[in-house]
Amino acid sequence: MGSHTDLAAVAALLADRTRARFCMVLLDGRAWTARELAIDAGVSPATASEHLTKLVAGGILVERRQGRHRYVQLAGDQVAGLIEGLVAHADLTAASRRRPQGLRAVTASAALTRGRTCYDHLAGALGVAITDAMIGRGLIEVSLGCSLTEDGATWFGDVLGVPRADLHRTGRPAAKACLDWTERRTHLAGAAGAHLCRSLLTRHWVKRIGTGRAVRLTQDGAVALRDLLDADLDTALDTE
Repeated sequence: MGSHTDLAAVAALLADRTRARFCMVLLDGRAWTARELAIDAGVSPATASEHLTKLVAGGILVERRQGRHRYVQLAGDQVAGLIEGLVAHADLTAASRRRPQGLRAVTASAALTRGRTCYDHLAGALGVAITDAMIGRGLIEVSLGCSLTEDGATWFGDVLGVPRADLHRTGRPAAKACLDWTERRTHLAGAAGAHLCRSLLTRHWVKRIGTGRAVRLTQDGAVALRDLLDADLDTALDTE
C-alpha cells in the first residue's frame, strides 16, 4: 500500500466530527471511558463504540479494559503531536472566519489560551512562560533544536526528584520543542515536559479546571516557580 493511501486512511479517520471531538478531548493525556466520551460528544454509546473501534484499529487510540469499562487514550506522544498540529493549522485557517460566541465559549477559550495540557505536557501562555524561564536559566538549549542541558538534567533530579535515567528511559526525546498553537511559540515537550507537568500537578502548583484540558496556576505554584526559575508568570495565568 502506497504512502499516499496510508495518509488518506488516517485523514479519513479524523475527518468525522465525532471522532475529531474524541481526539480533541483525549489531548488531555488521560484515559476516558467510552461512555464519558459519548456523553461529551452527545452521541449514543453504540455510536461512540463504533467510532472508537475505528480509531483503535487505525492506530490513533489504544484501549484497555478494567472490569466492565472500556478505557481509551491517544496511542502516544507522536499521535498527540499530530492532533495538536492539525488543531494549530485549523485554528490558523479558521481564525478569520470565526470567533468563540457566547460567554461560556469565550471563557473556555481564554482558559485554554492561558494554560492547558498538550497530551502530557504544559502548553498555552503558562507552558511557554515556564519554557522561556528554563531557557533563560540554561536548563534547555534551543540553538540547535531542543535539548536538556547538563544543568537541566541536574535540576530535574535535585528539584523535582526525577532520576536522570528516567528522562531517557521511555525511548522518546528527553526534551522536544512543541509549537504552541495559541502562543505561536515553543513550549517544552518530550520526557522532560511530561515529568514537569506531572510534578506540578502532583504538588498542586498547577490544577486542572473542570474535566477538560485547561489548567491554572495556584498561588503556591506562582511563588515556587518564581523562586526556582525566576519565571515571569504574571500574564500566563490568573492565580487563585
